[in-house]
Amino acid sequence: MDNSLKIFNDLAKKILRDEEQNPVSEFVSSGDLFDKLDLSLSDHPIDEDQFKEVLEDLVLKTPKTATNAFFNQLFGGRNDKAVLGELLAVMLNNSMYTYKAAGPQIGVEKIVINEVCKIVGWSKNGGGTFATGGSLTNFMAMLMARDSASQDIQYKGMSNQNLTVYTSIESHYSTPKNASFSGIGRDNVRKISTDQFGRIDANELRLKIEEDIASGKKPALVNLTAGTTVLGAFDPIEDIAAICKEYNVWLHIDGAYCGSVIFSTKYKHLLKGLEQVDSFSFNAHKMIGTPLTCSLIVVKNNEMLYDSFTEEASYLYQTDHDEFNLGKTSLQCGRRNDALKFWTLWKSVGTKGLEKIVDKQFEFADIARDYIANNPDYTSYGIEDSISVCFNYKGIPAQQLCTELYKESKLLVGYGTFRENEFVRFVTINAQNNPEDIINFFKTLENFVETHMAEISVEGVQ
Repeated sequence: MDNSLKIFNDLAKKILRDEEQNPVSEFVSSGDLFDKLDLSLSDHPIDEDQFKEVLEDLVLKTPKTATNAFFNQLFGGRNDKAVLGELLAVMLNNSMYTYKAAGPQIGVEKIVINEVCKIVGWSKNGGGTFATGGSLTNFMAMLMARDSASQDIQYKGMSNQNLTVYTSIESHYSTPKNASFSGIGRDNVRKISTDQFGRIDANELRLKIEEDIASGKKPALVNLTAGTTVLGAFDPIEDIAAICKEYNVWLHIDGAYCGSVIFSTKYKHLLKGLEQVDSFSFNAHKMIGTPLTCSLIVVKNNEMLYDSFTEEASYLYQTDHDEFNLGKTSLQCGRRNDALKFWTLWKSVGTKGLEKIVDKQFEFADIARDYIANNPDYTSYGIEDSISVCFNYKGIPAQQLCTELYKESKLLVGYGTFRENEFVRFVTINAQNNPEDIINFFKTLENFVETHMAEISVEGVQ
């Protein structure tokens, strides 16, 4: 073990040094991957020095997600106290299904969940769990909504249930997948249009619900989004909550991207009415910046977790307090300890520290929007109160620009579409950045276009 720890420490130091000198890794195309890197496996052990050399080559050519040049995904950066928690979780290797297997680590998860429930406004009966990502927490919400709609489903299946699900056209792609997995069916997902700011249309939602009820369907779930994947829009909770209450429909908020605004006094208003919903999920590995993955789902009534996910197993649950056997409220059995890295960060910086992490991202987004607004070469397609900054530069097709920046190892940034427009989607989610890094992003992009893409016309056509 000592030798492996030494290799890890050496590689970690090299990664950190390389990030400073080369914030974007050398581009390796998928077509060249197996020729450029030794990823082969063999029958016999490899020499230790050669092993370290191969491993170093691999990690240094892997995309760097913690640098000031990574703006591609809805995560980024590196919080050292959260990394500490992650490394300890790996060393301890507890599974979080029983108190017997995880001991005090169960308390860590319970404390995090309880504090989140208090912040949401559920101080009595709230509960929750961790899962492997936003898709899975959305799936758990759908299962609870399904079971809430009909108590027979868990035992008799989905025959003749005719359940329907509602979500916006800008919501996460997991909703139709989850409808397939849950037995509700992709054809029973209603995609509701959005307004000019990317928010779900409440009037159309009501009409769709009424149409389905009139045709013999049973509305089971409305899925709202707190931070849509492209624009970063927040659906209006209060308006939709009133509709869901009227028709007795489960209301879930998918806050995977931006649900962490609950920690911000300044931006919590974007989730006004959150206490009225049935379930809420967010990814701490996004705005909060813990290592992947760290996804939470909380519910207003903890009994719904037990109703949907409990199954007795005497060979597993061998302590007498179900409250501390977290496998009874989880979709998973064996489950890694994702709570510890969130707890170590939260413990070290406090709730006010989490607030600063969230607020800084909005500050960076405002800096970026101001830069775009004051430069005629840019066209803005974004919205206010979002950490997704959407723009085009000199009319260059966004997909082409982002791809060339990636291939030349200059910047990692993605593109998206809203209605008929395609644009660069620049996310300011790395709270370890500073204002100069935001400006440098634009300067790097501009210099790259000038030196590498000068042949492209304003219309994007040679």
